[in-house]
Amino acid sequence: MKASLIALCTLLVLLLAAEVQVSMAVTCSPVQLSSCVSAITSSSPPSQLCCSKIKEQKPCLCQYLQNPNLKKFVNSPNARKVASTCGTPYPRC
Repeated sequence: MKASLIALCTLLVLLLAAEVQVSMAVTCSPVQLSSCVSAITSSSPPSQLCCSKIKEQKPCLCQYLQNPNLKKFVNSPNARKVASTCGTPYPRC
C-alpha cells in the first residue's frame, strides 16, 4: 500500500513537472490525465472523467510517449487497457 502511494505521488509530481504546451485547439497538459492515475496504477476501471480527459488529450499522447519521465506510465499495459476501455485507440507514433 505504501509503495502504491509513493508511485501515485511520483506520477503526480512527474505530470506536474512535464507540462507541455502545443499551439493547437488542445492544450497538452499531462496533469489533465490525473483522473486516470488510479486506473493506470491499479486494476480499477477508468472513470467517465478519465475517459473524457484521455479523448481530449489524445493528440498529445505521442508527445507524452517521447518524454522519458512519462513514457513508462503512458506506455504501460494498464494505460493501454484504460485507453482501450475508454474507446480511444492507442497512438502509433
